[in-house]
Amino acid sequence: MLIEIQEENIDQRLIQQIVKALKQGELIIYPTDTVYAIGCDLMNKKALENLARLKNMKLSKSKFSIICKDLSDVSNYVKQIDRPTFKLLKQCLPGPFTFILEATNEIPKLFDNKRKEIGIKIPDNKIVHALVEGLGNPIVTTSLIDDEDELLEYFINPYEIYERFDSKVHTIIDGGLGKLEASTIINCLGGEPEIIRQGAGIV
Repeated sequence: MLIEIQEENIDQRLIQQIVKALKQGELIIYPTDTVYAIGCDLMNKKALENLARLKNMKLSKSKFSIICKDLSDVSNYVKQIDRPTFKLLKQCLPGPFTFILEATNEIPKLFDNKRKEIGIKIPDNKIVHALVEGLGNPIVTTSLIDDEDELLEYFINPYEIYERFDSKVHTIIDGGLGKLEASTIINCLGGEPEIIRQGAGIV
């Protein structure tokens, strides 16, 4: 199903319709401030397993990130952040960044593994923000592409995405053309923050 939502004029009725699908364990494809992404409800184990299966991996081997509503929401899923790291997050978010932070004890239970870290995102996109707010907890997220894939045009055009993925997910949100650049990944686990993938975000 392809649903058009305009970022500057969000139809809350459509948001609630998609949130309902997320709560029922469905997968969705949605716009961010970089490439289009695929995700599900963090609190739905069946959905997490389906997302991992779609990416041809076991849930326990996955390295999915989560999209939080805001910085105060981040503190529910990561251990205490030091002042310099918090300052960096505040400077960069919302924006095209993924921050690798130390996860709370809840995260490994959700992902069936011993993960000590989690990728945190707060995209600068009103559609995904409305979805997370409506859901009441983070969306688990991963790019449509894998790291070795080329960022080709069909990853940014909602109609091309619909043709390729309609049979694999419940809803595809048309939020306009995406971008051909992924987020910048910054590892904040040990001392100085380290950029491990330079993408759209510039510090």
